[in-house]
Amino acid sequence: MQAQPTPNIPVSEFYWTLLHKADKKFSKIRELPYYHRNRHEYDAYFYKVFKVYTQLWKFQQENRQKLVEAGLRRSEIGEIASRIAQLYLGQYMRTSEASYLSEAYIFYEAILSREYFKEGMFQDLGLASKQLRFISRFLMVCLLLNRREMVQQLLNQLRVLVDECKRTFQETDFKEWKLVIQEIVRFLKADTAFMNIRPLRYSLVLDCHPDSLPHVSASVAKRSLRLRDAILSSYHHNEVLATVCEELPPDGVILIYLSASGAGMYSDATSPSTLAYPSDRLNPSRGQSKGDGSSFQAGCLQFGTHGNGGMNSIYPSDLVPFTRRPLFLVIDSDNSEAFEAINGVQKGETPAMLLSSSSSYPFASIGSSRQSSGSLFTIFLTAPLQAFCLLIGISGSDIDMDTYNKAEKLLSSSFSDWGSTLVTSDTIDPVWAQILSDPFLRRLLLRFLFCRAALSLYAPTFNKKEFIPKCIPCLPASVLPTTAACQTVILQIVNVFGATGKFVFSEGLELPENRQGDSESMSS
Repeated sequence: MQAQPTPNIPVSEFYWTLLHKADKKFSKIRELPYYHRNRHEYDAYFYKVFKVYTQLWKFQQENRQKLVEAGLRRSEIGEIASRIAQLYLGQYMRTSEASYLSEAYIFYEAILSREYFKEGMFQDLGLASKQLRFISRFLMVCLLLNRREMVQQLLNQLRVLVDECKRTFQETDFKEWKLVIQEIVRFLKADTAFMNIRPLRYSLVLDCHPDSLPHVSASVAKRSLRLRDAILSSYHHNEVLATVCEELPPDGVILIYLSASGAGMYSDATSPSTLAYPSDRLNPSRGQSKGDGSSFQAGCLQFGTHGNGGMNSIYPSDLVPFTRRPLFLVIDSDNSEAFEAINGVQKGETPAMLLSSSSSYPFASIGSSRQSSGSLFTIFLTAPLQAFCLLIGISGSDIDMDTYNKAEKLLSSSFSDWGSTLVTSDTIDPVWAQILSDPFLRRLLLRFLFCRAALSLYAPTFNKKEFIPKCIPCLPASVLPTTAACQTVILQIVNVFGATGKFVFSEGLELPENRQGDSESMSS
């Protein structure tokens, strides 16, 4: 229903009353975390807040002249538009529904083009801060929508604005905004190596419909799980990028993705880290004595400065409570092997684990600047073909697009074949079988297979276990890197890039087209 003032209440007074009501509701919803436990309650409250702001926006549009005469400023109109955009953005962050992101873009673009915050900005620190926050939020929306020209425009505006604010408001420290700019630049530097990336999330344009995917036999997979919640956390220098268990539905699985440097466990009995289980204590099957000092050589992940001991660390034991429900765990760290200890002490569900190698990959052909863009393991899981190009020393600026597209088609076809191999396997572990029906987790697993095969056959890491990622439980032998099928996939792709000499293949392995030609010759 359209909000209208009663005949006895002036337009301006009704507007300020409605604005006060909207502000109170906005403050409340902003304090709620995106992982709010009662989702129905959150959604219901979101629509209440959104309804009030919609009424407020329409009312000020219809009564703009009277409100301006009563003292309404352009920046206040911009504030309403900004909050509506924030509501859309927040709802996108919770639901991943792209339509919310598009609506946020529309409002942010209107604020930018109409320059709501420009007038008096350098006479009012509060107004300047609103402009800074607006640009940074709009920039994030543009990154998510891959609107690169607008990203560069906003980044330039942000730089100029921060510099101008430093000169105008000299008593205020703008170091945090300088850090924001640095983080954006780092992200763009890592992200623009390949502009034609295939998104990690499901794409209507590039991916087949989830219902058309082949399914695992019911005799192998007793249930089909769907990804319902994800916990993503990382802590690396120069990097770009537990109540959920209680609300997880019966067919749900949690994704925990941790990326950070590893750290050894402290042997000091007074250290907080001694409260964590060492890996040998976590896994009794290793048969070592609890009193053995070597049992304290287990590691953890460091999520913060190194001066705080175990307070900023995550240990294998910290994740054991999550195993009360289905868990898909990805660990990207030089200490990932410490988390193998979780297997065997789970509290109800055997977790599916993808673990990076313990050693850094030799990037002799790439250059040190490329190494700071992130972990190769994570790049393989998010942008597999780009990671492969980096491995063989090809950058985005050097690549021929026809060549790249040919390799992309080969890889997509191989993923489809590997997926069919897994779902028809009689030996696949139920832990893996039950997650193959989820398109997102299925994609992560198939990209892991490609990563493992590529690194297993790459000459500098060939036959070196410390460079090969692991999966727990084991996947069927039919998808091991030693099989002819897996080696043929890698051979086809490296042949496209002309990099066959950088890999080691089994003797006698040939490209499928060559085998076909030989057969035709023999037939003649």
